[in-house]
Amino acid sequence: MSKMIDIRVHETHALSYMTLRRTIGLTAIALPLVLVFGKWLVDGPGVARSISAYYYTGMRDVMVGSLCAIALFLLSYKGYDRRDDWTGNIACALALAVALVPTAPPTITPGAVTRLQSILSGVHSLSAGGFFLTLAYFSYCLFTKGDAHSTPRKIWRNRIYRSCGIIIALCALGLGLVHGLPDTAFVHQWRATFWLEAVGIWAFGWSWFTKGEGILRDLEI
Repeated sequence: MSKMIDIRVHETHALSYMTLRRTIGLTAIALPLVLVFGKWLVDGPGVARSISAYYYTGMRDVMVGSLCAIALFLLSYKGYDRRDDWTGNIACALALAVALVPTAPPTITPGAVTRLQSILSGVHSLSAGGFFLTLAYFSYCLFTKGDAHSTPRKIWRNRIYRSCGIIIALCALGLGLVHGLPDTAFVHQWRATFWLEAVGIWAFGWSWFTKGEGILRDLEI
């Protein structure tokens, strides 16, 4: 009887972790879309220069709230060993920094940003870059751990994790390159920062949704 109870408790915990992973994934996948369409409804059409720039639109609370929710999910996430736990804690801290330390406000006047705003914007950018790299590490290194004899679906899941990790890392690299360009560069007119962030966030979301067995779940024997 006691053994059956232990099995049920274990299954309940496993299901709750799967639900947590899927929730993180779906929240991330939805975030860029909600921000774009929400701004269109609240402030009018147009895509902001970056995900962070939505802090200065009517979608501020949605952006900050979603990032804080993702941060709390990551904090509560418990993996197989301390690497998972520490990575989740670091990702949580970086996500909170991105949410609560705003980037510099949009401006077309050179030198209009104050020194404090410039410092906060630098902290925000470094936190965002670290957050992306941490997510890439989650997908590429941690999610691919498993038994030596993997199931066919586990092999496919690992391919998704590695692909998502590479995409996130490339987006982080692209963001670093775009960030170094002058404000007058043509890529800013095409909202390169926003789209790089959006693709990286979507890759992060799909990786976690897959980890939560939203797709490619192992077949029960």
